[in-house]
Amino acid sequence: MLSTRILITLLLLLLLPLAALAYEPGSLEAAEASRFTFSWPLGEGSLMPRGASTRGVPVTLDTAPSAEWTRLRESGLSDFERDRRAILAMAGPYRVSFDFLEILRFDPTLKPDAPYQSWGTEYVFVGEDRGNFVALQHILVMRVVQQDGSESDPIVIRHWRQEWRYQADQLLSYDGANAWTLRPVAGDQRAGSWVQSVYQVDDSPRYAARGRWQHSDSNSTWISDETWRPLPRREWSVRKDYQVLAGTNRHTIMPTGWVQEENNLKLALDEQNKPRQALPFIAREYGVARYERIREYDFGAGREYFERTEPFWAEVRAAWREIGQRRGHFSLRAPVDQGQLFVPFFEYAEKLADGETFNRDDARAFIERTLRETYLGQG
Repeated sequence: MLSTRILITLLLLLLLPLAALAYEPGSLEAAEASRFTFSWPLGEGSLMPRGASTRGVPVTLDTAPSAEWTRLRESGLSDFERDRRAILAMAGPYRVSFDFLEILRFDPTLKPDAPYQSWGTEYVFVGEDRGNFVALQHILVMRVVQQDGSESDPIVIRHWRQEWRYQADQLLSYDGANAWTLRPVAGDQRAGSWVQSVYQVDDSPRYAARGRWQHSDSNSTWISDETWRPLPRREWSVRKDYQVLAGTNRHTIMPTGWVQEENNLKLALDEQNKPRQALPFIAREYGVARYERIREYDFGAGREYFERTEPFWAEVRAAWREIGQRRGHFSLRAPVDQGQLFVPFFEYAEKLADGETFNRDDARAFIERTLRETYLGQG
């Protein structure tokens, strides 16, 4: 029997997009004032944003330049060390807002798609720092304003994970149809570059891309190559007319936070899992995730979850790495979120979060069995 907490978590994970949360600003006035500054051409009517219905508690923005920003701006750093500090500057406490809008339709018969808006409160932990490898784990900690005006207990949800490897010689590439292939990074593209690998809430792979950091007095920016990625929940829950997002990411570090921009083409595949010949790209969307530092917000429940469950998730990641290296190519039986493949792992982690002692041998046996019986298809 699942606990009430994990039932709430699973429900939210099923309803929310991978990188967005059905969670409105704490102020009703702010929610009502929220709007897009550009949309479809005039004369096509107004599409109200889809997304949030739950109201979060108010937060306080931290307007002072962060210590991480100050360290990033120190003089005399090597290019490598400045890159590292830019990545590490993404850690910390944030209010995160998500905006996605289809800005182009290549198919004139395509129905206009409502834009997406939401926000949440999230702490980004430094999971690992080994010099040329940095891992950041995102943990959502939400408090909801209830109908009687009281504040709920914190709702903790393990969110996405990003790993950064300097001058990596390979990356795990998404092929479409729930399949991934380990591919080499060309030698002439490695020097000075970082591969960012993005993982889903259960540490299963999502996408990876190579890019280089650029630094100026006002910001530090990393721009990726174009890469395929699976549809996020905000899309597969409402769209069935395309199968892959082919997009680029831009991460920009600033004194009080950072911004992730996505420029995504919506790609339709044929029965052979190749871009279809007629009108392969149906639309382009633009997305912005703004990570604004906050203060005086208690992320203690998120830190406790992270510390208690991280030994288990480290074993999950090790198992995924072994599969990628041994097979070179693998596929999943279904999309992780649509097929609810993540449920067994979340149930196991929940017991650890509630105080059960971690047993590495038991965890490894459970992970191996779950990957074999729940996740992996042929290939």
